[in-house]
Amino acid sequence: MSEHTPSGAPGAGTTTVEPAPVSDLRAAVAKDGRRRRTAVVAAVVAAVLGLLAVVGVLLLRDGGGSAPAAAAGEQGAPLSLRIATSEDTGFQDAVAEIASDEGLEVEWVNVADWVLPNTELAAGTVDGNAFQHILYLSQFNTANDEDLTPVFSTVITQWGIFSATLDDVQAIPDGGRVAIPDDPSNGGRALYILEAAGLIEVSDDAAELPTVDDITSNPKNLELVAIGATTIPQQFDDPSLSAVVVGTSYFDPSQGIGTDDALFLDDSLAEKNLPYVNVVASRADNADDEAWQILEEAYRDPRAQEALEEEYFGQTVLVDVDVETLRTKLADLEALAAATP
Repeated sequence: MSEHTPSGAPGAGTTTVEPAPVSDLRAAVAKDGRRRRTAVVAAVVAAVLGLLAVVGVLLLRDGGGSAPAAAAGEQGAPLSLRIATSEDTGFQDAVAEIASDEGLEVEWVNVADWVLPNTELAAGTVDGNAFQHILYLSQFNTANDEDLTPVFSTVITQWGIFSATLDDVQAIPDGGRVAIPDDPSNGGRALYILEAAGLIEVSDDAAELPTVDDITSNPKNLELVAIGATTIPQQFDDPSLSAVVVGTSYFDPSQGIGTDDALFLDDSLAEKNLPYVNVVASRADNADDEAWQILEEAYRDPRAQEALEEEYFGQTVLVDVDVETLRTKLADLEALAAATP
């Protein structure tokens, strides 16, 4: 987090205005932007050096020169990773292509739900997964006595309240039915979004894991309908639902629904949303594999950013959060989950 300090001492009657605090997530986005700009410059330099290298190879060909081999692990084997996900995306394809250029082969293993990526990782059939935020990971670890851990941050998704029939959040009728995710972590996020929109109030004691039992005020007597987060967009047009609370990236592009269509949009980069930062996770005994650094660099590459923007239109953004910050927050969330009946 950076601050601007004015030069010179303020004179008499001068008011020193302190800069507004910047959340760690906003700082992470800014840091990632600086890294991408640096990468662009590095790419230009690399292109020039690459051209010189090609010339050198041509000059040395008669002397038996050869191009360098692909990156390999400590034992000489090519580096590779199998990563479980819950969907196939062009963004993932771009990351895999970038990683391949650096000698790392990435195989995305698409599974059908939000449970298998973690159970497959715990079983050792994949090296890692890329589909969840740290709050969801804390719930899995606690319930299954596992030690899956983040190796680096990836993205955070914008969430909001959407309706197929209404154009104002206050137009949600008394007794209206509102769909929220049925898993505790995303369902809790939805409750806080409804609270921020002024529709309900949640107990201050609920921390990061509120449930409907923690609602202390519901003046519209809303009926909250818990359904699978990934299926909420398919039920968006259900006439029995007044509204849904879900991530913008969950909608299929063919639905044409984005942030501008939200009745209420959550500030995804607010400090309170650190638990919802998505990560690439691995088993603790494999978290120091040298391949993770190459994969992280692929995620940070400007080409990956372009692919993400093309796919999600700015509704999901890359964030670069220190891994120790992620692991510390994960430990806190696991302790909270363990203490929650």
